Amino acid sequence: MVNQTQVSQNPIYVSIDIGTTKIVALAARMNKHGKLDIVGHGRTESTGVLRGVVSNIEKTVAAITQAVAEAEQAAGTRFKNVVVGIAGQHIKSLLHTGMVTRANDTEEIRQADIDRLINDIYKMVLPAGDKILHVIPQEFVVDNEQGIMDPVGMYGVRLDGRFQVITGQSTAANNINRCLERSGMKMNGPVLESIASSMAVLTDEEREAGVAVLDLGGGTSDLIIYKDGVIRYTASIALGGNLVTSDVKEGCTIMQNSAEILKVRYGSALADEITEPRIITIPTVTGRVPREVNEQHLAMIIQARMEDIFEAALLEIQKSGFERKLVAGIVLTGGGANLRHVDWLCEEVMGISTRIGRPHETLAQGYNKELSGPDYSTAIGLLLYAMQNNWVTAPVEVAPEPAQVTDPEIIEPLGFEQTTQEPKGALSGWFKGIRDFFESEPDRELD
Repeated sequence: MVNQTQVSQNPIYVSIDIGTTKIVALAARMNKHGKLDIVGHGRTESTGVLRGVVSNIEKTVAAITQAVAEAEQAAGTRFKNVVVGIAGQHIKSLLHTGMVTRANDTEEIRQADIDRLINDIYKMVLPAGDKILHVIPQEFVVDNEQGIMDPVGMYGVRLDGRFQVITGQSTAANNINRCLERSGMKMNGPVLESIASSMAVLTDEEREAGVAVLDLGGGTSDLIIYKDGVIRYTASIALGGNLVTSDVKEGCTIMQNSAEILKVRYGSALADEITEPRIITIPTVTGRVPREVNEQHLAMIIQARMEDIFEAALLEIQKSGFERKLVAGIVLTGGGANLRHVDWLCEEVMGISTRIGRPHETLAQGYNKELSGPDYSTAIGLLLYAMQNNWVTAPVEVAPEPAQVTDPEIIEPLGFEQTTQEPKGALSGWFKGIRDFFESEPDRELD
């Protein structure tokens, strides 16, 4: 049973990352050092989400229920309120200005005046079907005094504000909310996933200097730009890791699940870095001769699609007007950032210094190493967002029984065999490949 005093003093926060390829549920407490102590972790395959948007309610509910059940079992409590992310091509951003006139210039500007400005922004007219997700202050003007970041405490009659307004389709948010309700939970948010990811991987110095975060997801790649500590631009690119897998499938003439394993285990974003290419033997349908793939050929297929993603991101950065203001460069995160040499290719295509963003700096000691991967940036960032807004879950003081969830059909992964010389094409290595696959270290995962 959960100690109620302990819960009130050190509450639990819960996040759910509903992605195109995976659904992750995390529960955490903040320790005395300001780090996340993960107390529950669940992960399952996502089969009902397409390009970041729920496309099948039943499949998404089943996947959420399974991931949450795993996290609840580890945490020893049930979850009620959770913070959830939202992404997809329907996300848009625009700049909007607002103004309020104060009745008394002898009283200093208070937070209530800023809140009044923000509330007015939420009343603006939007295209049918859109809703405001976030209103982010850019700068303020007090009686024609421009460039003010925080006007609280100043004196003035007229207060103008410039805001970044992020919108999304209300149906997309409603579908997420419906899935959570059917899973027995209430939604806090939704929160733009790129905002959450950036919270997990950026430092205050990078936000101040100017930095772009590119979250390489399975369905989309999401871009967010910071300058002077403020979000200046957001965009969603309709290219992601699933397209890379599809290219590998077509280019190597193999099945989809084999293409994903091939990409994760042997893929590289730079073909020139494969100096001693290996021949990888891929088991096919029973009774047929295994296929053989040259590692350098595989890298060439992956590199071509990743170049498309980075070129599209560069166009968005140029469109934002901050191309020459990214002093801290580009930070890659998301499952696609697990790909070998992906940061090198990004730097080569964009001409901007690049690093991989991992959320390990936010985690308390003793965390599961898996959680430090870039594919967990969104889920961990959502926890940070929940803590910042005090979105505490309301736990039931009874440890749950394991949920009886019908698992979706699972296709057993095929084993791969690699050689440095031309294989003879015999099927005798097929069973050995399966054994080696399950005995090897866990694969790096891509969204």
